[in-house]
Amino acid sequence: MIDVVTEGEPRDVEIGADRPLPDSLPVLPLRETVPFPDTLTPLAIGQERSVELVNHVLGRDRMLVMVASRNPENETPGPADLYEVGVVGVVARMLKVPDGTLRILVQGTQRVRLTRWIGEKPFLSAAIAPAPDVVEESTELTALMRNVQGTFGQIVEAVPYLPEELQIAVANVEEPGALANVIAGALRLKTPEKQELLEELDVAKRLRKLSQVLAREAEVISIGTKIQSQVQSELEASQREYFLRQQLKAIKEELGEEDESEAEARDLREQLDQAGLPDEIREVTERELGRLEKLPTMAAEHAVIRTYLEWLAALPWDKSTVDNLDLEHARTVLDEDHYDIEQVKDRILEFLAVRKLKPDARGSILCFVGPPGVGKTSLGRSIARALGRKFERISAGGVRDEAEIRGHRRTYVGAMPGVIIRALRDAESHNPLFMIDEIDKMGADYRGDPASAMLEVLDPEQNATFRDHYLDVPFDLSNVMFVTTANTLDTIPGALRDRMEVIQLAGYTEEEKLEIAKRYLVPRQIERNGLKRSQIAFGNPALRTIIRDYTREAGVRNLEREIGSVCRKVARQVAEGTFSKRVTITEQRARELLGKARFHADVKRRTRQPGVATGLAWTPAGGDVLFVEATAMPGKGRLTITGQLGDVMRESAQAALSYVRSHPPETLGDGWFAEHDIHVHVPAGAIPKDGPSAGVTMVTALVSLLTGDHVRDDTAMTGEVTLTGQVLPIGGLKEKALAAQRNGLRRVIAPAGNEADADEVPEHLREDLEFVFVREVSEVLDAALESRGARSNGRVYAGRRSRKATRGK
Repeated sequence: MIDVVTEGEPRDVEIGADRPLPDSLPVLPLRETVPFPDTLTPLAIGQERSVELVNHVLGRDRMLVMVASRNPENETPGPADLYEVGVVGVVARMLKVPDGTLRILVQGTQRVRLTRWIGEKPFLSAAIAPAPDVVEESTELTALMRNVQGTFGQIVEAVPYLPEELQIAVANVEEPGALANVIAGALRLKTPEKQELLEELDVAKRLRKLSQVLAREAEVISIGTKIQSQVQSELEASQREYFLRQQLKAIKEELGEEDESEAEARDLREQLDQAGLPDEIREVTERELGRLEKLPTMAAEHAVIRTYLEWLAALPWDKSTVDNLDLEHARTVLDEDHYDIEQVKDRILEFLAVRKLKPDARGSILCFVGPPGVGKTSLGRSIARALGRKFERISAGGVRDEAEIRGHRRTYVGAMPGVIIRALRDAESHNPLFMIDEIDKMGADYRGDPASAMLEVLDPEQNATFRDHYLDVPFDLSNVMFVTTANTLDTIPGALRDRMEVIQLAGYTEEEKLEIAKRYLVPRQIERNGLKRSQIAFGNPALRTIIRDYTREAGVRNLEREIGSVCRKVARQVAEGTFSKRVTITEQRARELLGKARFHADVKRRTRQPGVATGLAWTPAGGDVLFVEATAMPGKGRLTITGQLGDVMRESAQAALSYVRSHPPETLGDGWFAEHDIHVHVPAGAIPKDGPSAGVTMVTALVSLLTGDHVRDDTAMTGEVTLTGQVLPIGGLKEKALAAQRNGLRRVIAPAGNEADADEVPEHLREDLEFVFVREVSEVLDAALESRGARSNGRVYAGRRSRKATRGK
């Protein structure tokens, strides 16, 4: 393609005498340039085929056809990309540049039309036919010429890029066609508009179109001049005001009469100028500043406005941190801070990958749900460290006032923004990471519903215009990354839960707790208690003892406390000088320092008698083991249920008894149920319990009572039972499996509908546990009762063997 150039010292190439127009000529495509007859066109030649074309014509008659391209972005246009009308030109001057390109000056001669393309290599060439002007002398033509000359003269006087000599030259042109060519070639018009003027053969029509173009340009220049005059006037006025204010300021300083309120307003104005406020916010601040300057310092509203403006100046309107989107770095940071939890790490890396490919993508709101102590809050810190963002933690637990989220109305002196705006000020960045802790523990009362206020904060479609009640101006929260935590989803309103992507953290197995203790907890507690690694060491048996006998939790918070307790006792010995050179904490030493064990695996003792079955339950603190006890006594067939059970669990007990009565054991005599009362009790009566998953446990306890068969002491069970004896799926299988491991159990009976959930259980735990998946109560009894163990019909999922379909008879 060809670019217009004006620099360079050209070398003259003599043009020979006029010669007739040949039948065909090489075609030189032009980009964003339209040539006209009787005009000089400077060109820069860079493409290989164009350089070859110029060298070819210089060796011959120096004649070529200049044609404009329809698409200036096309670097190598073909015949279909060029207009059909061009101008024959003669290369008048040529300059070779050291980079291999050429600078040429082409004299346009006459207009031609391309009738047929002859070739495309090594350069374009086409057959041409003359396209002369059509001139009909008339009074109108003379009037058009004078109008065009006059208007063009006005434009030359108004714009700097047209020299005055051009006005004189145009005034001396007598030929109407030549006049139109000179003026059209000098104006800065778009390519299609110039090409339209070139293709118009009727000179009168061409002058009429040119007259319209000149009128439009004159109007644009007039408007621009008016705008420039207005801007200049405003600038002069503002400069004059500035100089006067500076003089007034200097006079007051010399006299020692500087007004305190003026100084305060000036400082606020400087702070706001440096805050990078958006235009609409700037209008609000200017209005409030004007009010502040008019109020006396002692007025109550003066302090309210001043505090309001200070808040606006303190917010990070245009301050941000640059995200570190290196996935390898993020993976390293997450692995350094947290062991396992691969699902969460993968989700965070996916977020970073999307942000790397699409920087303006709206991220989802992550919600980490799991029992206490599994590392939900520390995960947020790790994400912020991996991203390189500022981290701010917001506690939502116990918040009952909507104003804590949205801020207080600016109607009294003590009003202040909500926690979101306060955290943004502390972060000093408009794209930090906000960790909203305990979002499931927000309440509601007569002061409003904070969960509803959170809807706007956590909705990516709305938070771009979040409006705090105190500020009463929109602030863009779309760049903030929100991460929330909760122990349970049940207490989070459905509308709020729908705006978050839930990621479950079930808890840790014994092996995972051991690794976490060795990698993170022990080194941290050694440092926090003033010890050195050369002074104390924990053996694996000691850590396992602390995990099994002194803590029983899904997370590792109490485990860290117990390790800290051991470190403190050793620290005391170090301070008293009664310790050996290096203390190694063994299993026996751990028991001596921590005292008697707090937890015992008492499943075997509890299931020693018939009528007791071991169940698995889910709680906000993770999975847990519960025992269901059943006993019978002479009576009239009544059912008593104790243990502070909820309505759902009571209904499960009723359904279990109804199933057993409809399918009585063969050894039971007729009328037994009418002559006996049955009492079902779930110990730990101080703890409220509810849920349908204890149904199979209650059926098993009742059948064990009625038949005298013992329930296997290595087996726990979970599942909802129906009146027809079907076992329905439940939730939280992973948490319940972890609870079974913590209590020394080796077999778990679960509904067949939860068979796929077993894959979520860590592999090393699946090797230690045998899952028996059942569909009917009869399969539960075959797997749970000792005397029927040989007839188990359940589907077994045992370790890596994954035996899922052994139906025996």
